[in-house]
Amino acid sequence: MLTITFPDGAKREYEDGSSAFDIAKSISSGLAKKVLAAKINDELWDAKRPLEGDAELQLITADDPEGLELIRHDAAHVLAEAVQELFPGTQVTIGPVIEDGFYYDFARDEPFSVDDFAAIEKKMRFIIERNNPFTREVWKRDDAIEHFKSIGETYKAELISDLPKDEEITIYRQGDWYDLCKGPHLPSVGKVGKAFKLMKVAGAYWRGDSKNAQLQRIYGTAWVNQADLDAHLKRIEEAEKRDHRKLGREIDLFHFQEEAQGQAFWHAKGWTLYRALQDYMRRRQMKNGYEEIRTPELMDRKFWEASGHWSKYKENMFISSIEDEDKELALKPMNCPCHVQVFNHGQRSYKDLPIRFAEFGSCHRYEPSGALHGLMRVRAFTQDDGHIFCREDQVVDEVKNFCALLTSVYKDLGFEDVMVRFSDRPEVRVGSDEVWDRAEKSLRAAADATGLEVEYNPGDGAFYGPKLDFVLKDAIGREWQTGTIQADFNLPERLDATYIGADDSRHRPVMLHRAILGSFERFLGILIENYAGRFPLWLAPVQIVIATITSDADDYAEQVAAKMRAAGLRVETDLRNEKINYKIREHSVGKIPVIAVVGRKEAEANKLALRHLGDETRQQEIVGLDDAIDQLIADATPPDLR
Repeated sequence: MLTITFPDGAKREYEDGSSAFDIAKSISSGLAKKVLAAKINDELWDAKRPLEGDAELQLITADDPEGLELIRHDAAHVLAEAVQELFPGTQVTIGPVIEDGFYYDFARDEPFSVDDFAAIEKKMRFIIERNNPFTREVWKRDDAIEHFKSIGETYKAELISDLPKDEEITIYRQGDWYDLCKGPHLPSVGKVGKAFKLMKVAGAYWRGDSKNAQLQRIYGTAWVNQADLDAHLKRIEEAEKRDHRKLGREIDLFHFQEEAQGQAFWHAKGWTLYRALQDYMRRRQMKNGYEEIRTPELMDRKFWEASGHWSKYKENMFISSIEDEDKELALKPMNCPCHVQVFNHGQRSYKDLPIRFAEFGSCHRYEPSGALHGLMRVRAFTQDDGHIFCREDQVVDEVKNFCALLTSVYKDLGFEDVMVRFSDRPEVRVGSDEVWDRAEKSLRAAADATGLEVEYNPGDGAFYGPKLDFVLKDAIGREWQTGTIQADFNLPERLDATYIGADDSRHRPVMLHRAILGSFERFLGILIENYAGRFPLWLAPVQIVIATITSDADDYAEQVAAKMRAAGLRVETDLRNEKINYKIREHSVGKIPVIAVVGRKEAEANKLALRHLGDETRQQEIVGLDDAIDQLIADATPPDLR
């Protein structure tokens, strides 16, 4: 007999050879219909696979995250079967689950296109309607290799050859079609359902190596039901409207070009937005006791070797050699070693601590060209970087104060939904376990003191210390990891940072690495998409456009613009010989927050007809010039100065 322990701690006995499906059926037939798989001793297991001994069991249904993942996994198998039925001679390679969906890579001489999707989806629905069961088979390694070679599936044969020698080779069948797969799978193909859609086709190298053959990757998405699929497609549609690359072109903020891959060309409006955000961050940091510094962009490799970055990041660093000095320099990928040099310049006392350095540090990191993505993934970027040098007994207060600053900044920028992840020691790291114990204990205590909800993220700390990462949610529910604070007890040792303690002896400071926005470029991309280009007045590159109805109001429009500029507002005039409705429509598309319409009547009365973008309650209001300027100044004042 098998002894099965359920999640609530209850134990029951079942016949040897029973499966999770059998156990579910013994509880109720309704539950058995819902079961997609099981967790056996925390390992995912086919619902109908016989159990091999006593176990802790959790039944998995479509309501569980693992259930949705299995639906997507099996949708990839259905896609592969459909493609091979429709396009004989196509080789299948790998088809994993990804965020919100799945993909499968195919080897085929002729290219796929989105025009093929309708036929493939139709075939997939037909396969799902056949509802063949998934059955698991264990094959001998050599037999499996020879079999896949014999049917022309050379990629599968290579995969099997490269698996660890002690790994079991499992094949899953769905009717006559079968695939190499570790599993588990749904009980049958019908459980995949029809809430799926193929999304795009792209090129991909075999095993991600550009030296290997190029394959064709078909992406798809799959959900538990049609309502979830529709909601996902709606989110994608909204995300496409908000794409910062598209809006960047439309609003004339920035561009990219091949001659400077991964580096933004900021146009006047984009740079105005950039500076407005940077000025705000500078004020917030200065008010919180930071000293702004500036450090070199090129540093001798010895600093990166001493810090440990050379062994970890060398392949991502841009390196320059100076032949006549026999030196190798690197463009800095981060600012930490530089800030230690500033700390080390002169003797520090325990009374000086904490010392908080801030820098809008210009950094460069090599990213493969295929990974570059607008402002979100670049090779040149500026960090709102900072490092706090403090005593160990000051860590909790410093982290607590930083978290308060960060959440306040996010709120000012329109993000109130913030999650915190605590990441502890990774496998590859510097420093002793004793040092890591102290660092983790300090950061955990600090996290608890903030009162923020913290999610545990094991093994994902920096190589020098544990960290808190901050994840914000945007207007359409997407999550973005942005800020961070990291407790580093190792780098001060490696770079010989010391202060004189109350006992007149030398001590190592704790170094807290911290950033609120992270990369300015990436955060601006997030801001553009969060606001869909409709920035609050204080951030908008152009805050007001004064548009004339007729040319006899041109002089008045120029006078109004001059008075507004003198008051510190960012103003443009539109004196073109175009109809006013055309002008209003064009500037609305350009996301101008306020359009001031003036004609002869407004000029004679010294008034403005104001239209506020996106505010239905203020479509047009007639306001005296001085009152309008006073109100616009108040609305355009950055939140930290109100």
